[in-house]
Amino acid sequence: MSRALLIVLDSVGIGGAPDAAEFGDAGADTLGHIAQACAAGRGDRAGLRAGRLTLPNLAALGLGLAAEGASGRMPPGLAPIGPVLGAYGHAVERARGKDTVSGHWEIAGVPVDFSWGHFPATRPAFPPELVQALIEEAGLPGILGDRHASGTAIIEELGAEHVRTGKPICYTSVDSVFQIAAHEAAFGLDRLYAVCAIARRLCDPYRIGRVIARPFLGDEGQGFTRTANRRDLAVPPPGDTLLDRLTAAGRPVVSVGKIGDIFAHRATGREIKPGGNDACLTAALDALATLAAGGFVFANLVEFDTEYGHRRDVPGYAAALERFDARVPEIRAALRPGDLCLVTADHGNDPTWAGTDHTREQVPVLAFGPDIAAGPLGRLDVAAIGRRVADHLGLSDPGSPDPSLAEPGPLA
Repeated sequence: MSRALLIVLDSVGIGGAPDAAEFGDAGADTLGHIAQACAAGRGDRAGLRAGRLTLPNLAALGLGLAAEGASGRMPPGLAPIGPVLGAYGHAVERARGKDTVSGHWEIAGVPVDFSWGHFPATRPAFPPELVQALIEEAGLPGILGDRHASGTAIIEELGAEHVRTGKPICYTSVDSVFQIAAHEAAFGLDRLYAVCAIARRLCDPYRIGRVIARPFLGDEGQGFTRTANRRDLAVPPPGDTLLDRLTAAGRPVVSVGKIGDIFAHRATGREIKPGGNDACLTAALDALATLAAGGFVFANLVEFDTEYGHRRDVPGYAAALERFDARVPEIRAALRPGDLCLVTADHGNDPTWAGTDHTREQVPVLAFGPDIAAGPLGRLDVAAIGRRVADHLGLSDPGSPDPSLAEPGPLA
């Protein structure tokens, strides 16, 4: 029986979605703009990288061609040299959002058919009754922040005051999130998690997708740095996902990175949560090495988004893409006859774009394995990814296709 590995390159969009203008993202193109910046010398950083974006292994799988299909432009340096080794396409999300939860749920076959709640870009951003309830139930002396903010910036601004007062830093963004940052030592990691659990319950009536614990360390003199102990508390998916169907069928499931958090730990099997892209990819490949027939490994590589997209760091993002590309031969070598690997993304986060938030983009779909036919897939709906995994593993269809988006091809 076949096995499957699904890798989400968090935020690696490949060109604006058809409705990008409705989100203020007309013209956004994460991969294309990074490649253009590198070709123009704006992706150089001493000691890190220089020159054109170099992704020969992903280009050979069809990444550049997928990007060309989505945006109408071949990103500089991403045209394949020689025959294409994978099936490639570009996918459009049906959910009305550009957040992590919607993207992953739709990948797993359950598009979000409702609108998430959001907090306004005002000061304060949170309803007073929500803040007061959190303070009373969590036994807090108050909160800091209470506005839209970049996580790294607000921690640097308010970290010292937080340590002095014991008030956690609460902030949000254009995404459906309530984020709480606190010092691991001065405030306590377990206490932060407990406060976030209270906030999760209090945010439910506001239809907020995630409450996120953002622990950090450091001091006023040396500065503050977020740690790898982030925890996302998401609402559970509104329907049966690919993971639910696999679990019901008794199949082994391994979730790597923040997959367990995104799916509210429902049907996520064995959860592994190392820190960083390389560690997550290594964990996924280690899990695949011992995975039984019919099993599934689902991995998220979050650093593209958190470390480089949100921070608008073009050289860092480019270097992270090149590091992943260098490991593609390792991924291919780990696949046995009958195995399928899919590489995709959940949204965009164009580091050349205004602001620090996600961008509404199409995502790549790259499918490969010893027995996977190479060739174009055209434009797909994102839920086609989950359907393809389900079909490959011999399960029933996890989600209904949208005929207006799915085109004939090896994946659809």
